[in-house]
Amino acid sequence: MALAAQLSPLTLATLERYMRVINSYYSNLIEGNTTQPHEIRAAQRGNYSNDEAKRDLQQESLAHMAVQAWVREQKLTLEQIFDPAFIKALHLQFYQRIPESLWVIKDKQGKELDKVVPGQWRTRQLEVGRHLPPLGDDLPSLMTSFCASYNPNHYRGDRKLVAVMAAHHRFTWIHPFLDGNGRVGRLFTDAALTAAGLSSCGAWSLSRGLAKTSAQYKALLAAADAPRQGNLDGRGELSEKGLLNFCAYMLDTGNDQVAYISELLNLVELRKRINGYVQARNDNRVAGMSDSLKPTAALLLFTAFTHGEIERAQALELCAMPERSARRLLGQLKAEGLLSETSSKSPLRWEIPEHAEPWYFPQLAPQA
Repeated sequence: MALAAQLSPLTLATLERYMRVINSYYSNLIEGNTTQPHEIRAAQRGNYSNDEAKRDLQQESLAHMAVQAWVREQKLTLEQIFDPAFIKALHLQFYQRIPESLWVIKDKQGKELDKVVPGQWRTRQLEVGRHLPPLGDDLPSLMTSFCASYNPNHYRGDRKLVAVMAAHHRFTWIHPFLDGNGRVGRLFTDAALTAAGLSSCGAWSLSRGLAKTSAQYKALLAAADAPRQGNLDGRGELSEKGLLNFCAYMLDTGNDQVAYISELLNLVELRKRINGYVQARNDNRVAGMSDSLKPTAALLLFTAFTHGEIERAQALELCAMPERSARRLLGQLKAEGLLSETSSKSPLRWEIPEHAEPWYFPQLAPQA
């Protein structure tokens, strides 16, 4: 909530659009898709790899982004999210956007075993590592029970967030789809966190934290599946301690990512990094950008960030130069994607073009 409050709504919306690439990259990375952010952005521009397998993975990354946007547009409540129909729709939305080559399930020798049916519970038994998920015949009733039991509306305060994290584990344990459970589970969790009150969820990436501690994430997921360890380890068949450790890890990971993004968005430090970007442009240190920038561009960009957008008259005034020169600078900033407009008379909005990204948000994601 505090992170969302420190940003203008337009800046938050811009950041959310940008973070969809980051979230897609890290969520897919956990599943073995190593498509880099610059390759995802190239695909956004229609520039796909000539390698068919890499092209398919680029499309998978774009599909993940599209589903993030689709969920955000729905403005769903917890009741709508914790509904088997929504979970099926989430899976359908993802799979109908990816190549059918990625629907095929193969064994370790590459032999085709089955094919995903988008938006449908699996019907066959699977073995996931050492875990045997529930039988396919049990899934309709089990998923109805899952949604009823884990709906965070049953809880108050911080317990809502604990319920979301526990649901993340239980969804993975049930493994309701033939494939795609990891990605769909993380999309489901992001949607639930937003509906539970974390309005800044789109501005930071839980998947980034999970990917950076992927071995721990997977180990704690597995440990929460472990049988009950003695009389003091809960009352169910599975380890209560393991589940508590997993939930604590998920909450700590979320807090760490919020703190990381909040630090990046600290106004004093961001102003320095914007200044650093403009200086780097003038020192020819920004890859692919040969034109220099007037030093006053830093003030324009920072003002646009803090307000989300800047009126054209104010922008011209901030340039503190003859109007013709000021208009030329604004035209350059628009042409280079640093500012955007919805019409020729609209205010100018702050943006995050690929060439400025490493300077604005260092270490957020790998660079080309």
